[in-house]
Amino acid sequence: MSNQITIRCKNNNKLIDVELGSTLRDVYEKTGIDMEYGPVSARVNNKVQGLNYRFYNSKDVEFLDLTCSSGMRVYTRTLFFILSKAVEDIFPDGKLVIQTPISRGYYCELNIGRELVADDAVAIKKRMQEIIDADLPIHRVQCPIEEAIEMFRNKGMDSKAELLESQTKLYAYYYRLEDTVDYFYSCLLTSTGKIHLFDLIKYNEGLLLRIPSLKNPGKLNDLVPQAKMFGVVREQQNWQRILGVRTVGEFNKAIGQGRAAEMINVSEALQERKLSRIADEILERGSKIVLIAGPSSSGKTTTSKRLAILLMACGLHPHILSTDDYFVNRVDTPLDEEGKYDFECIGAVDVDLFNKQMRQLLDGDEVEIPRYDFPTGKRVYEGRKLKIGSDDIIILEGNHALNPIMSKLIDEKSKYRVYVSTMTTIALDDHNFVPTRDIRLLRRIIRDYNYRGYSAFETIARCPSVTRGEEKWIMPYQENADATFNSALLYELGAIRNQVLPILEQVNERVTEYAEASRLRKFLRYFRPIPIDQIPPTSLLREFAGGSSFKY
Repeated sequence: MSNQITIRCKNNNKLIDVELGSTLRDVYEKTGIDMEYGPVSARVNNKVQGLNYRFYNSKDVEFLDLTCSSGMRVYTRTLFFILSKAVEDIFPDGKLVIQTPISRGYYCELNIGRELVADDAVAIKKRMQEIIDADLPIHRVQCPIEEAIEMFRNKGMDSKAELLESQTKLYAYYYRLEDTVDYFYSCLLTSTGKIHLFDLIKYNEGLLLRIPSLKNPGKLNDLVPQAKMFGVVREQQNWQRILGVRTVGEFNKAIGQGRAAEMINVSEALQERKLSRIADEILERGSKIVLIAGPSSSGKTTTSKRLAILLMACGLHPHILSTDDYFVNRVDTPLDEEGKYDFECIGAVDVDLFNKQMRQLLDGDEVEIPRYDFPTGKRVYEGRKLKIGSDDIIILEGNHALNPIMSKLIDEKSKYRVYVSTMTTIALDDHNFVPTRDIRLLRRIIRDYNYRGYSAFETIARCPSVTRGEEKWIMPYQENADATFNSALLYELGAIRNQVLPILEQVNERVTEYAEASRLRKFLRYFRPIPIDQIPPTSLLREFAGGSSFKY
């Protein structure tokens, strides 16, 4: 029997013969590939694996570096582990909680029994660099899940023990770095020396862990002030502390205790309360145009409809418009770098027409509002006329609503800006956060499948271009908002779990999108399901899951 197996490397289309039991690192050394920022992991038969993965039969392999999102996640998780060890070494009784992405880094809380100061960040960063310089091996250990639970309990890592207790697996993997142990839901680098760049600074009451740029891993992400976004995150965290549901382990425990209805009702009430405050402020200011923007699948449409109802309750007569109505004819749409229509850019919108019509409306004139006909790619007029009086108010929702160019000729006193996004703060455990983009992607997968005829494969394949458009045309203007609305619902991943899993399972293993589908499936299975029929028909989640009392 031969001890040789053949690996097909998709990076250079070479067949490589290796010994049975060889690791991904062994295979990489035989490829002749030279990755400046990698490899950090690889797709093995289109499923992401760490470089300690061993081969016992022939496979397809594609090595990944830091210029892809999957590779950057591996790098970032490894930094979390190194940060955790550094904190354990310096503050043995300290409690580290990795909270949420903010300011293009990751906000971390550290409880050490006193107020955190800048020198603490300096000391922790120094210890992290020492750990990196020592190039310590990171071991992946498999054991019966009961042993892992007991180990984490004994170390006071209750959030990890609770997460594992809510799972049904027989075995679990955890990671060991010298005497420090931790659990992560996916792979890490094989040693600390693979980390080449990071920073750690004091940020508000906690720490900000800074990571390399995806576009240029040789430099750190720019530090972007996000005071308003941070305030919303802290507000959400306070609500979760009141409910006692901060992590998935606590979430699953609450479901088991029959508290699903409580989580749903409180989450919906908190959103309604926030929107009511926004409506009151709009009324108090006397604003005539409400501009609502946010990234894809953030829930802009339902937010607009719910806000319209609340404004009606304030005695106003709202009119909802969409930036889509002001698209230029398709043939006039600017082209991107690949020569394709760039529907994400501001040039795809007839900004001049929008400003002209809004000025006319504010002056008391009647205008005919266009509608963009997507099948033909042309703007059409169908007699939809509008004239506003003293009690009328316009609500404009769309990707570019907060871009200053969109409303450049409209008086600032007439405008009120709302930014909508999913800023979930529920975490798998203290060191594993839930990416906000994952929430929106899962929403989009359900919506596209149910209402637009797109498969999960197609939605995932379009994700990189959608993300690029958001980062260029939406995210830079979020701090311009007068109000920021968090559309994430504490319970939603449990509610959509059983809807989206079958859709994700349809993604074929032969396509690279299978890796993302596999990651999302694994991630969703941590959550206990909530029956979808418990979700109220006015919920923002119904925009994606179906059954809404609103018309779209």
